[in-house]
Amino acid sequence: MGIKRLHAKIGLIVTLIIFSVSCSTVRRVTDGRKLLLENNIIVDSLAPDDDRVANLPIQQPNQGIGFFPLRLHIYNLARPHRDSIYLKWMQENPKQLERRIDLLSEKQTIQLGEGLVAFNQWLKRTGQAPVLVDERISKKSSERLRLWYWNQGWFNTEVDEETVDAKREKRARVNYYVQRHQPYIVDSINSKISTPVIDSLYEAHKNISSLEKGRQYYTGDINAERDRLYKLFRNNGAIHMEKEFIKFEGDTVNTDHKANLTLIIRDREIEDADSTVRIPFQLHKISQVHILPDYQREQDSIVPDTVDYKGYKIIRNSKLKYSNRVLTDAVFFEPDFIYRDLDRDRTYKRITELNSFLYPSITYVEDPADSTGNNLIANISLTSKKKYNLVFGTEASHSNIQTFGVGLNTSFLVRNVFKGSELLSITFRGNIGASSNNATGDSRFFDLQELGADASLIFPRLFFPLETDGVIPKYMSPATNLSLGFVSQTNIGLDRQSVNGALSYRWQQTPIKSTRFDLINAQYVRNLDPQDFFNVYRSSYTSLNDIAMDLNITDPTYVNDENDLTVPEGTNQFINDALQGNFNTNASQLEDIRNINERRDRLVQNNLIIASSYNWIRNNKQGIYDEDYSRFSVRLESAGNLIAGVSSLVNADRNENGNRRVFGVEFSQYLKPEIEYIKHWEYDNKNVLAIKALGGIAVPYGNSDNIPFIRSFFAGGPNDNRAWQAYELGPGSTGGLNDFNVANMKLAFNAEYRFQLLGAFKGAIFTDIGNIWNVADSEEDPRAVFNEFQDLENLAIGSGFGVRYDFGFFVLRFDIGFKTYNPALSRDRRWFTEYNFANSVLNVGINYPF
Repeated sequence: MGIKRLHAKIGLIVTLIIFSVSCSTVRRVTDGRKLLLENNIIVDSLAPDDDRVANLPIQQPNQGIGFFPLRLHIYNLARPHRDSIYLKWMQENPKQLERRIDLLSEKQTIQLGEGLVAFNQWLKRTGQAPVLVDERISKKSSERLRLWYWNQGWFNTEVDEETVDAKREKRARVNYYVQRHQPYIVDSINSKISTPVIDSLYEAHKNISSLEKGRQYYTGDINAERDRLYKLFRNNGAIHMEKEFIKFEGDTVNTDHKANLTLIIRDREIEDADSTVRIPFQLHKISQVHILPDYQREQDSIVPDTVDYKGYKIIRNSKLKYSNRVLTDAVFFEPDFIYRDLDRDRTYKRITELNSFLYPSITYVEDPADSTGNNLIANISLTSKKKYNLVFGTEASHSNIQTFGVGLNTSFLVRNVFKGSELLSITFRGNIGASSNNATGDSRFFDLQELGADASLIFPRLFFPLETDGVIPKYMSPATNLSLGFVSQTNIGLDRQSVNGALSYRWQQTPIKSTRFDLINAQYVRNLDPQDFFNVYRSSYTSLNDIAMDLNITDPTYVNDENDLTVPEGTNQFINDALQGNFNTNASQLEDIRNINERRDRLVQNNLIIASSYNWIRNNKQGIYDEDYSRFSVRLESAGNLIAGVSSLVNADRNENGNRRVFGVEFSQYLKPEIEYIKHWEYDNKNVLAIKALGGIAVPYGNSDNIPFIRSFFAGGPNDNRAWQAYELGPGSTGGLNDFNVANMKLAFNAEYRFQLLGAFKGAIFTDIGNIWNVADSEEDPRAVFNEFQDLENLAIGSGFGVRYDFGFFVLRFDIGFKTYNPALSRDRRWFTEYNFANSVLNVGINYPF
C-alpha cells in the first residue's frame, strides 16, 4: 500500500511540474503583443439575441475545455526551436555528447535527437498557438458584423471595436459595439422580365413567393426566392435558365427606410461568331427518348438494333440483357413531356438504385426535325456493372459470450438475374470463438462454432396481387425483397439452429420519409441441447443449488459428492419433486423454484414466429456529416394471427397448456409496437447535443402467454444504459438476477453532449435513463412487473463520460458509465451509493450510440 501511495505522489508531482512549467498562458506571447481572452459583442447596448453572432469575429480565443485552454497549454510545452537547441547542445557539450554516444551509440544518439524534434512538432500540431490581438483583423471582424446585420435589413449599421487590457499583463479583450439603427421594410416588389413566357410563368406563381411586402428585409428571403424561381423555370421547360440570370435590385434612396425590390431577368446570352447576342428563353419539350443500354464508346461504329417500346426508342449494340420494361420504368419522362429537372433527377436516382449500371449519362440535343428549336432529343446512355461479384471478408469479435472470435464471410452477387435488374445476393459465413465461460467442458480453445447462409433476391418493383402504382408511384423507388437464411450454432448457449424467411416491401415517399412493410417474416428456432440449460445459465443454477443446500439435500438422486445439484438429472428431479410438495420448502423458496422453472421452460422451448410488420421512418439527416437533424421511427409488428386462424380451421393439436402447435411447435402470438425519436443539435463550435427516446411493448395473447427470447427487450450495454452491461439491467427492481435478463416492455431515454478535445479526439458526457418490465405475461415476480405509473420509480439512471477517436469513416468509442440511481437497491441506498470506479462499466463501441 505504501508503494502505491508513493507512486501516486510521484505521478502527482510530475503532473504538477509539467503544468506549472506551462501554466502561464502568455509564455509564448512576445513583448508588445497581447493574448486574446474574450470577444464582447454589444448590440444596441444589449447582448446579441442570436448565438451565431459570437462566431463572427475572425479571431476567436484559444479553444479549451470550459475556461481551461488545454490546447494552448500543450502548445506551450513545445520548444520554439527544438532542432537547433539540440544541435547547439551537441556543439557546446562535446564531452557529454561523447559520453552519450558511448552509452547509446552514435546512431541512437542521432535518433534520440530526431525523436525529440518529432515529439516537439507533435506538441505544436496537437496544441494551438496563442491567438494574439490584431487591430487590423479586429477591423475586418467589425466589417463582418456590419454585413451580418446589413443582410437582415439594418442597412445603416455602425460597428466600432475597442481593445481593453486585462488586469494581468499581456492579455486583452476586444469589445465590439454595434448600432443597428432603424431596419428597412420591403415596400414593393416589381419585375422586369424580358422573355414573355418566363414573365407569364412568374406571374402565374408569384402568389407563393418567399418575399412579402411589409416584412423586414432579409437577404435569406432573396436567396430563397431566387432558388424557388430557378426550380420553377427549370421544371417548366426552361433548360437554359441559370441561377445567375435571376437578379434582384433594391432602391432605398430617400424611401424612409423602405426597400423597393425589382426582379430582373434578361434574355439569355449566346455566342454568335465573335460577338454575344441575347435571345429569348424557350420552354422546351422532349420529342424523342433514346435509351442506350450497355453503351460503350468503341461500339459507335456498330450498326445498332432499335426497338420502339411505349414511345421510347431502345437502341442496343448487343444482345438483349435487360427487358424493355425495366429500362423504361426507370425513366420519368417520355415524348411530348415538358422538360423538367425533377424528371431528370428522378431518372438519375432510379437508375442508380437499380444497382446494375454505373452512373448514367443523360444528355439533351435539339431535334433537327424541329425548325423552332423547342424540341429536344433525350439520350440516356447506360454502362453495365459486372454481372458477377465475389467478395471475401474476415472479422474479429468480442462479446459477453466469447472472449475472442474470428469469422470468414463470403458473398456472391449476381446482377440482372431475370433481365429485370434483379439483384441476387448469397452469403456464407463461418465463425469460431473462445467462450468466456466454458460450461461444456470442451478443452479446445476455439470451442464455439457458428455456420450460416443467407440468400436475398431484390426486385426493383412491388410484387403484390393488387395494383399499387396509384398509391406507391415509381418515383418512390419501390422494391421487393425475398430473403431466406439459416444459422447453426454449436457450444453457444443451447446449441441453436434457426431458419428465417421474409417477403418485404420498401418505398420512399419523400427524401426524408420511407416505409418498410414485411408481409411475411417467419422464423423457426430449435434448441438442440435444452438439457444444458443450467450449465449455460449459471445464475439460475446457483439460485436453485442454494435452495437445495438450505433444504440440506444430500440424496445422490439430486446431488454429487460435493452436495451440488447434478445437471441435468439432479436439477430436473429436484424441481419436479419440489413443485409436487415433496420437500419442506417455504413460500419464498417455492416461488423462486417456480420462477426458475418457468424461465427454463421459456428459454428452452422451440419458437415458431410468423409475423407481419410496418415500419415508417422520418429522417431529415443530410449526409453522414450532418449533425443537426431529427429521426422519428414507428414500428408495429403482429405475429401469429394468420397461423392461428389456419390452425383453428384445421383443428391443430394442443399441448398440455392448451396452446395449439404447428409441426409440433407452439407458435407465438403477440402485438409489438415501438416508437423511437432521435434529435441532434449542432452548435457553432461543432459541439453536439444528442437525445434519444425509445418506448416499446410486446403484448402476448391468444396462443402465447409470454414473448420469445429473440423478440424480447433487454437493457444495458454500449448503446443503451451504459452504467450496466448488456442484459444486466432489470426487469424492474429485480437487480438482474439472471444471466440474460429480458422482458416485454422497455422505456429508454438518453442524452449526450459531445465536444471537441484535441484534433481527432472528442469527448462526451452523458446520462442514460431506462429499464425493462414485464406486462400482461406469465411473469409473477411483482418486482419485475409494471402495474402502475408509480413503477416508473424503477427507471435506472446511469451517467458518465467518454473519449472517442474519429477516424473519418468510423469512430472508436470508449465510455465509462456510473450507476447514478440503481432501483435494485433499497430505497435509502439507490442514489449515488455505487457512483465509483469499482462499480463502473467500461463500454467499447464503434460509432456513436445514437
